[in-house]
This record gives sequence, structure tokens and C-alpha cells, in this order.
Amino acid sequence: MFEIMKKIVKINTPKLVLFTFLFYLASAFIMYFLEPDNFQTPFNAFWWVMTTVTTIGYGDYVPRTVPGMVYGMVLYLIGIGLIGIILGKIVDFYTYFGRLKMEGKLDYTGKDHFIIIGWSKSVQKTIEEILLSRDIETDVVLIDHVQEAPFRHDRFHYVQGNPTDQKVLRKAGIDTARSVSVFALDNSSDVLKDGRTLLIASAIERYAIEHQKKIYTIAEISHQDHIGMFQHAGVNEFVLSNEAFPHLMAKALLHHGSTRLFMEMLNHTYGENIWEIKPVSSWRTYREAFDALREQGANLIADGSDFTIIRRLDDPIPPDARLYILTDETSYNNLTLKE
Repeated sequence: MFEIMKKIVKINTPKLVLFTFLFYLASAFIMYFLEPDNFQTPFNAFWWVMTTVTTIGYGDYVPRTVPGMVYGMVLYLIGIGLIGIILGKIVDFYTYFGRLKMEGKLDYTGKDHFIIIGWSKSVQKTIEEILLSRDIETDVVLIDHVQEAPFRHDRFHYVQGNPTDQKVLRKAGIDTARSVSVFALDNSSDVLKDGRTLLIASAIERYAIEHQKKIYTIAEISHQDHIGMFQHAGVNEFVLSNEAFPHLMAKALLHHGSTRLFMEMLNHTYGENIWEIKPVSSWRTYREAFDALREQGANLIADGSDFTIIRRLDDPIPPDARLYILTDETSYNNLTLKE
């Protein structure tokens, strides 16, 4: 029996499942043949076989003849062993699937997600901030060369590979991504950082042209003199590395405690946050939007990157407006934006 089980374990899973099903089905007909009065139908016999091999044993059907009991013993020895082997293979499959996911070897099949290229501690903070956001609940897909996923979250997916490879970009679901952001390498010169980022951005632009896709690309740039090259590569938005730090330090020196204000606006773990909302069609001017939002505990602060709307509240709101408000999470969730 032990030698038989060793041979069965070596059978590939589809053949093993088929063999097990045929064995259970044959066992049902054998039991029905041995005790037709007891089991009444082959299905009743099959029900007894399945409750026996899964060790549930309801006791509604039991063998009553010696031949039936003898075959029941055979079923105990072989049938329970087979179900154990199959369950073990199922566990192995999930373990293997989990290992492939951790190693970044599985394709991302979702859509409307963020793709982030490059891993570092600062990137981790960016990902955490995105996942904490209640404004947009979407997945984050990381492309990098690390051996396994450096971060774990239900909405986080890792793809291992070269981000200039079109196969890797497709694996990360670039065709359906909301946007792609390329982060600069740590511990490298500005030229090396921006050179790598530019190469990746160019690969993304080439992919977009070849497949006729519109891909919104954001790039971290180490030196502002390189912005022109990134514009030529089709990058939509730029973030200069460490650009905010000297300005924040200057503000802290000039106005003690002012950094707390900026942290609250940028980090969702603090009280007041910046949220994007869609303008209501009944709002004709910024003033109408400002007053409606103020009554609900929110401050209208900008339209896109334009912070001057406070000085021109009577201007009409354009159709493509992107309004940003400042409020806490509770007030944001309770906003009633009626048409």
C-alpha cells in the first residue's frame, strides 16, 4: 500500500484528480451493487463515499453486509489517502502561487491602477500614502529588480523585471494604468539618476507611440537643467528631488511650527488633508462653490495648480476644472455634492 501511494503522489495533478474521481464513482456503484436495498440509488452510495473519504461521516448511510463492510475498509485505506494527497497538492498550489506573487512573476490583471518604477524607503512612504488615501482607492503596482516584494498589502502588486522591457510593462498592466511614476535611484550622481529615469521614460513613450496609448508619466528629476530632455521624452509631470526640503527648512526658520501646516496638508495620517472633487454643474462661479463647500466644513483652495481663485471668486468655473479642497476625512466623507 505504501508503494502504491508513493506512485500516486508522483502522478501529475490533472491525472490524479481524474483517477480519484473515477475511483470514487466506481466505489459508489460497487457499494450500490453490494447493498442495493441499503443505498437505494447510486447517488446515495456516492454521497456515502464522499462523506467517508472526507471523514465527515454523517452516519445516515452505513454498510450493513460483510462484503459492504470489507469494501468500506478498502475505501478507508485508499480513498482517504487519495483525498489527503489532493488536498496536499491544493495547499502546494497556493503556496507556489504565493511564492510567484512575492517574487513578482505574476501578471497584474486589474486596471485603473498606479504603476511605480523603482524602490527605496521614500518610495515606500509614497506607496503607504496612496494606500492610506480615501480619495482614490486603487491598486499600486511596483516594478523593480528586488528578489521579492518589499511591501505587503491587499492593494499592492509587485512585478520583477527591467522597466524598459515592453513585456515587463505589459505585465504590470501599463495599458490600463491610471499613470506611471518613475523614481530616481538612491546613492547615485544626478547624471546617473536622471539618465536611468530618462531611459525608462523614453521606453514608456515608445510603448505609448507603438501601441497608440495615452500614458500619463510622472518622473522624479535630480537636476532641473535636465527638464528639457524629459519634456522631449514625453513626460507629463516632473518632481524635483529634495526641492521641497530647503523651502520647508526656510519656512521653519522664518515661521516656527509652519512645517506642521504643510505636513497636515500632504499626509493623510494628520487631521486636515487636500482632496480633489468634481465641480457640481449648478456651481456657475468659484464663489458659489466656495460658499457651498464652506457650509459643509471644507475650504476651496485651488483649481488644479491655480491658487489665485480666492481673488477671482466671481469668475466662471471652466468645464475642465479640477477643484481641490482642504478639510478633514470625516467632513470629506460627509460632503453632499448635489447637482
